[in-house]
Amino acid sequence: MIPNVLTIAGSDPSGGAGIQADLKAFSALGAYGMAALTALTAQNTRAVTGIHPVPPDFIAAQIDAIFADVRVDALKIGMVGVSEAVAAVAERLAAHRAKRVVLDPVMVAKSGDRLLDENAVMAVRERLVPLAELITPNLPEAGVLLDRPAPEAPEAMREAARALHALGPRLVLLKGGHLAGTESFDLLYDGDDYVELPARRIATRNTHGTGCTLSAAIAALLPRHGNPAVAVAEAKTYVTAAIAAADRLSVGHGHGPVHHFHALWPAPPAA
Repeated sequence: MIPNVLTIAGSDPSGGAGIQADLKAFSALGAYGMAALTALTAQNTRAVTGIHPVPPDFIAAQIDAIFADVRVDALKIGMVGVSEAVAAVAERLAAHRAKRVVLDPVMVAKSGDRLLDENAVMAVRERLVPLAELITPNLPEAGVLLDRPAPEAPEAMREAARALHALGPRLVLLKGGHLAGTESFDLLYDGDDYVELPARRIATRNTHGTGCTLSAAIAALLPRHGNPAVAVAEAKTYVTAAIAAADRLSVGHGHGPVHHFHALWPAPPAA
């Protein structure tokens, strides 16, 4: 059976991140994608120039409309925004007993700027994190969630993963891309065991939407795999290949998108 997967996130009109990236990842991995919008943004590969939040009651209405009609096999939560929107999402997902929830706590921009105020961060920490089967923070987002400096070394990542797990999710995938070095690794923690997922760094500037794409890929694959660790490993392999193929695209003049359909589209002819 083809899984139905919902993304609850903001829109990126340039197509590289947000719900556009999520729907591409769902499709590339054989899932039927659905979307409830939390915000409209004006952005491209170089900058975000405007954000127009969707009213919380309309976010709730979108979620209710989906669950009233469609079997939802998994869902991904990305950018939510203000604390009222976080509360609306949490209330509706609890009411519908949503399962296989993957939370990408989008809190820090690539520039390092905080995207959420403290009330919204607290709402994410207290309302959404406990609903999640899996959360996928990067190191700066882990610091924000834990209200401490971001971890900067592998042992600090392990301690942060333990602290994040104590907030209530079933699993934590702590992404180590901000660590220095020629290789990076992500750390998967289930409350008992750690699994290190290494990856080589790929020389490309086209990494826009990698976090969105990874969390969406995990959500797409969870219904197919009974073991979340298998879904995470397969999703990471997919995203790594999408980054490696990113330079086959020519999109914008800043940080371009990854190639979500690298395995499906024909390679361009050699120059």
